[in-house]
Amino acid sequence: MQPVIDIHTHAFPDEIAAFAMPKLAAEADLTPALDGTLGALLRSMDAAGIARSVLLSIATKPSQFDAIMEWSRAIRSDRIEPFPSVHPADPLARERLSMIAAEFRGVKLHPYYQDFQLDEERLFPLYKRCADLGLILLCHTGYDIAFPRDPRATPERILRVVERVPDLRLITSHFGAWDDWAAVRKHLLGRPISMDVSYSFEFPDPDNHLDDILARHPPEYILFGSDSPWGDQRQTIERIRERVADPAARAAILGGNAARLLDADSSPVAT
Repeated sequence: MQPVIDIHTHAFPDEIAAFAMPKLAAEADLTPALDGTLGALLRSMDAAGIARSVLLSIATKPSQFDAIMEWSRAIRSDRIEPFPSVHPADPLARERLSMIAAEFRGVKLHPYYQDFQLDEERLFPLYKRCADLGLILLCHTGYDIAFPRDPRATPERILRVVERVPDLRLITSHFGAWDDWAAVRKHLLGRPISMDVSYSFEFPDPDNHLDDILARHPPEYILFGSDSPWGDQRQTIERIRERVADPAARAAILGGNAARLLDADSSPVAT
């Protein structure tokens, strides 16, 4: 049986989780499923039958890079696959990506917490660097519940990125673009663009956008992600199993596609 892999989780060191989680929950007006600690994530994985989780960090300022790398090294295991982060405003960002690629398989960027537009010109050298290094880029796409509805990461912007950097190993989050799913259906559906399903089933979907994306987007480009501690891992798995009838497609979404990306030889062309 294909092991289940959660491609989209977060956690903090215990001392940071204690104050960061209440603050983040208040900003977004959300009740998280977990307390944001690594221990809680591992217990959730055990309860849900999850073999591996990708743990995503976000550098909200350039000076956080070293601490994120140290944390990522400390927590890496056969069950936790860290994706560190660089800040686009960091003058050493391209060099930082090389450091990440030497130790890890991917990197996380977030247009809202890092204050950029997905397709602005200054980001393309970083996208090209990720592609050259074979790094997976998991990027927040769509709106963000904790921020005003500034269209920083729309499906149209995603298309501009993948058209200019076709070798970029990009995973878009939240069914391609959180709460911009009509535009996902218009611009991304059926294209070879990977998307995770994280923290989307939890919100109203009167037009059945999510079911339509699951039914019509190629299953090899859909990945299970929970956005834990915000989303519940076990509930997200149950919703996938309810909605995806084909056993092969279900197995690919729950773990096969993530394993293919994470365990592939990235074969970087630049170091």
